[in-house]
Amino acid sequence: MPLIGYARVSTDEQDTSAQLGELQRVGCATIFEDRASGGSRSRPKLASALAAVGQGDTLVVVRIDRLARSLSHLLEMVEGLRAKGAYFRSINDPIDTSSPQGMLMTQMLGAFAEFERALIRERTRAGLKAAVARGAKPGNPKMRARDPSAIDALRHTLREKHLHDLIDGRRGWLPLVERLRPQLPWAVVLRHIRSIKPPVRSFSERTLVKACRTLVDAGYANPVILETAPRLSHDSRVALLVADKLRSEPDATLRGIAAWLSKDLREPTPRGGMQWSPEGVRRVIAQAQGLGILPDRSAARGIRE
Repeated sequence: MPLIGYARVSTDEQDTSAQLGELQRVGCATIFEDRASGGSRSRPKLASALAAVGQGDTLVVVRIDRLARSLSHLLEMVEGLRAKGAYFRSINDPIDTSSPQGMLMTQMLGAFAEFERALIRERTRAGLKAAVARGAKPGNPKMRARDPSAIDALRHTLREKHLHDLIDGRRGWLPLVERLRPQLPWAVVLRHIRSIKPPVRSFSERTLVKACRTLVDAGYANPVILETAPRLSHDSRVALLVADKLRSEPDATLRGIAAWLSKDLREPTPRGGMQWSPEGVRRVIAQAQGLGILPDRSAARGIRE
């Protein structure tokens, strides 16, 4: 089972030799090295390491903090490796996701790390409160003086944080956007996102478009989603929605789709009503087949009442 190593230090002044030695001792023939902060998205060698890992391979690090910057980031990468049939191992932590026990420990250690960061934030807030009570003025003096360079730096930091939040949470809603855009207008896509249970993110139409543009600019989304949607008839729009529903949920029933259109999407019927029937859904499926957007074999699995 090939072992692929990954080593990281935060600055050019630091040395990866200790990590390289440990990775080589456990049998890593291929090792990727990064010199970047754990919170940075500019880690090209990590991307190369993840791309090099194939089915049955194991990605190995010396410690979990060399790989992930947060619990959500760690679990996202572990799940990505599992989807490829690959594993993750940390030499100095009891983590080896090739076993159920190792997978459980991965989640537990990540939770402990998240808890420790929460305690640090709480102590920081308590310290600031005590400093204010003593008459201190916490905060950046340059910000209080409205220094332009400090303001620009803060704006950059906030933009980076916003980007990281979008990247971390994109798997809950971006695949849906990339399936529906640009065939459907943003308002319809937004209703579809709001119907997801449990809710994945609170968007308005403006913030949804802005979030997608940000991810496209950063290279995390397909630019085609920003193209202008064509003008569609009501029937064609519903046909596209139902076709996507059947592709993503092949076992959906006519009644289930009718309830989804009526209650979750609040999509009006052709006669302007708000209550879809199974027979109405059946007609929409037939229309989707006629438009060529739903192959017969896909629709057949969703025809059950």
